Amino acid sequence: MSGLSYKTTAMRRILAVLFLSALAFPAAADNFTTAGEVRPILTATRSGWVSLRESGGQDVLDFQQIAAWRCGLRAVHYRVNSGGEQALAMESCYEGDPRPNAIRDTSRWMMGHGGGSVQSVSVRIIYDDGREDSVQLSRAQMQ
Repeated sequence: MSGLSYKTTAMRRILAVLFLSALAFPAAADNFTTAGEVRPILTATRSGWVSLRESGGQDVLDFQQIAAWRCGLRAVHYRVNSGGEQALAMESCYEGDPRPNAIRDTSRWMMGHGGGSVQSVSVRIIYDDGREDSVQLSRAQMQ
């Protein structure tokens, strides 16, 4: 292996470790408790705000991606298929805790619907600064 190739490989490994460390320990850099801190993350992960899985004959919607960054949010609303918009009862932010966005009640972030009934979900989030963002996902995009 040439010296340049070895250095390039070593640098890639170092960068990968740094990147993975930042993902594993986000609270070390910031608390992620304001719109300014969570907006870039939620914007980048918009297509993953809600996932869908089938369990026990039900379609289960999982909003834990949003839950992980909820401290910078004022509200989350969702609509299944063409139904009415519903407010998601959000778990509180644990201010003063080393991990203020910790998810302690996973059931709060999951909604069951009749098996095969969910064809699309629209999600609208309101940041703590009043700005909004939204996404509409098809069943295939959520699975």
